[in-house]
Amino acid sequence: MDTVYIKELAIGEGRPKICVPICGKNREEILREAESVRELPADLIEWRADWYDDVFDRVCLEEMLQSLRHKLDDTPLLFTFRSIQEGGEKPIRPEQYLEVSRTVCASGQADALDVELFMDGKITKEIIDMAHRQRMAVIASNHDFIKTPEKDEITRRLILMDEMGADILKIAVMPKSKTDVLELLMATEEMGRLYTEKPVVTMSMGPMGLISRLAGETFGSAITFGAGAKASAPGQMPAEQLEKVLDAIHESMA
Repeated sequence: MDTVYIKELAIGEGRPKICVPICGKNREEILREAESVRELPADLIEWRADWYDDVFDRVCLEEMLQSLRHKLDDTPLLFTFRSIQEGGEKPIRPEQYLEVSRTVCASGQADALDVELFMDGKITKEIIDMAHRQRMAVIASNHDFIKTPEKDEITRRLILMDEMGADILKIAVMPKSKTDVLELLMATEEMGRLYTEKPVVTMSMGPMGLISRLAGETFGSAITFGAGAKASAPGQMPAEQLEKVLDAIHESMA
C-alpha cells in the first residue's frame, strides 16, 4: 500500500488512523466540539459540514473554516459535506456541491476533501483536480445505508474512485447479515491485493459491522472512524476505546 500524507499524517502505514467527526449545527456547537476533540486520540478530524446551518453562506463557511483551523492547531482537517442521499443532513445540488468545494479549496484551511463518487461525474472530477491544485488530499467516498452490495460491486466502485484520481478510496455499507460483513472484508483485502496501491478505507456500519472498524490492519483499511461528541454514522465506537483496541491489535501483529 502506498502512503498518502495529510500534512504529516501518514495514511497507509502502521495501524489504521483514527478520524473523529465534528457535527455541530452552529458556530458555538462546532467550536465546543473542536475544543473537546483535542482531548481525544484523534489522528484526523472530519468536519461534517452538512450539519452546519450556515454552510451555504460563503462568508460564514470561510469564517468557520478559519476558526476550526485555529482551534485544531496542526491536527489534519478533513472537510466533508455528506449529501442526504448518502446519509447526510441536507440535500445539495451538484452546482452547490461544486461551490462549497471551491470555497473550501480556496480557503487553504482544510487539508483533505471528501468527494462523493456519485455526486456528478463531471463535477466530481473537477473538484478532485481543484483540490489537487491546492495540494489537498482527496478521499473519494460512497455510502450505502440500506444494504451491502456484492463483493464485485464494492470493488468496482473503489476502482472507479481510483480511476477518477482520488488519493484515498472509501466505501461504507450497511450489513443485513454476518455474510455481508464478510463480503465487505473480502472486498477490502482483494482491493489492496489485486487492484490498487492506494489506501483503502472501508467499513460495515451498525453493531453487526463493528469488527470491520477494528480489523483494518488485518484486511487493509487505512482509516477508522471513532465517535467524539456525536457519532457521524451507526456503529462508531468512542475514540478512546477504539484507540485501545487498535493499539492492542497492532502490538500483537508486530
